[in-house]
Amino acid sequence: MTEKLHEFVGKLKEENAAWVSDVKEAFGEVTINVPAEWVVDVCWALKTQHGFDMLADLCGADRGPEEDPRFEVNYHLFSTEHYNRLRLKVLLSEDKPNVPTLTTIWKTADWHERETYDLFGVIFDGHPDLRRILLPSDFDGHALRKDYPLRGYEPYSMN
Repeated sequence: MTEKLHEFVGKLKEENAAWVSDVKEAFGEVTINVPAEWVVDVCWALKTQHGFDMLADLCGADRGPEEDPRFEVNYHLFSTEHYNRLRLKVLLSEDKPNVPTLTTIWKTADWHERETYDLFGVIFDGHPDLRRILLPSDFDGHALRKDYPLRGYEPYSMN
């Protein structure tokens, strides 16, 4: 199965070599590192030309405040045509945790991007309604960042 995925990666590189900064294979899965400025183009090509018609999941990760780049956004794509899965990874610095929205390609990106924004502080440029989705609008910080206090902040007192 991974041979087929490597074919897709090869076709992406042929179309634009800047789209793929790294490729990793582990446990039968292929992950493509994509620069943030190219993620929309790569996803559009994968959807329209290579059959990856479903954004199965989108999630964020904080690699830690001492890491650079600090954040990553993982896109899990699936093809209902040829039943392959492909992961895209975009790495983002703490100084500029911005990546373009994919809501114009997959409607399901809407709430996934809002959740990643809410919990990690990743900003999805061009998102139609980027606001908190899980935490209160006046919540201070982003709860899944590794430098967030273990016990959290307690802005609401029960007294």
